[in-house]
Amino acid sequence: MPLRVLHVVFSLDAGGMENGVVNLSNGLSPEEFEFHACCLARSGEFVRRFRNPERVRVLGKKEGFSLGTVGALSRHIREVSPDIIHTHNLGPLIYTALAGPFAPILHGEHAELTASELAPHRLLIRRLLYRRVRRVHTVSHSLRDSLIRHGLPAGRIEVVRNGVDTSRFLPGSRDEARRETGLPAGAMVLGLVGRFGAFKRHAELIAAFEQLAGGNPNLALLFVGGGGPLEADVRQRAGASPFAQRIHFAGFQIDPLPWIRSLDLLVLPSVNEGLSNALLEAMACGVPALAHTACGNSEAIEDSVNGFIRDLGTPDRMRDALEGVLAGAATLPELGRAARLTIEKRFGFGGMAEGYRGLYLGLMHREPRLHVPS
Repeated sequence: MPLRVLHVVFSLDAGGMENGVVNLSNGLSPEEFEFHACCLARSGEFVRRFRNPERVRVLGKKEGFSLGTVGALSRHIREVSPDIIHTHNLGPLIYTALAGPFAPILHGEHAELTASELAPHRLLIRRLLYRRVRRVHTVSHSLRDSLIRHGLPAGRIEVVRNGVDTSRFLPGSRDEARRETGLPAGAMVLGLVGRFGAFKRHAELIAAFEQLAGGNPNLALLFVGGGGPLEADVRQRAGASPFAQRIHFAGFQIDPLPWIRSLDLLVLPSVNEGLSNALLEAMACGVPALAHTACGNSEAIEDSVNGFIRDLGTPDRMRDALEGVLAGAATLPELGRAARLTIEKRFGFGGMAEGYRGLYLGLMHREPRLHVPS
């Protein structure tokens, strides 16, 4: 009998964490694992990618705390009768703990704690809830270190780094990709991949782009992704730009591969990451990245070897970093090749899948272990 695992998430909207949940659920052997998912709030674009979408339950939670959702989750847990409950980020852990888990909990942290999450009462909630779980995992070493610095228990926290399917995300012809996407063939295309949330900093990238675009007539900016609370604002900001015709929106893409291959440089100004899936996918495609000094990025990027790590904390700093990269643009293909080799050696999907497989089996055999890959 396969082990039955129930993921508890807010949704399966298009996003890095959600992408990882779906890839893991589809990638491990169905003879060994049976995956279910419970979306507390809404379904999302990635439900249709789930191997068995009929095993996804949506509870429809509205804004704010919902006691009714606690009851609905409790009933669903009893109905599924999982061997393991895998919660992702704090909200789903709170609801699962209140629902009465009826199974060992593996809890996943996927991003650095925000300023509000570092408030003493929020940290206390995490410490108390961590006592209810069998193990906690993070997606990067630096995220684990960050949690420990904030007083969370080192002995419970393991690392399973994000990984990417290198047989799907691989280098290809940029010219062919540009023909498919309609992006200008001769442009230098910068891109940001992700939902439109405050931590992704789309508007700040537009401001930096505008400072460079006047002196770089071939420079273009591409946003890949859809949804998030700031999408309308970012689109309005881009439309008001004097360089609006050079700012492109691809929207949500079930297959982002041609859009990633169209890029000359991925720009990752996010201040709140664990280890960006978009970063790993771009590197796997041979596209180097310019990334902020946020959690996890330095575990994949070796500065000026396979990409760039810079302080992108303000639009001016972003502009300065981009200006430096563009001045040495001839080196980007070489850095892209090094980025691909990095992914092949250290961030393949197989290593990630084996890490989670080991955690699941360890939970069932009550063999807690510290998994810290090199």
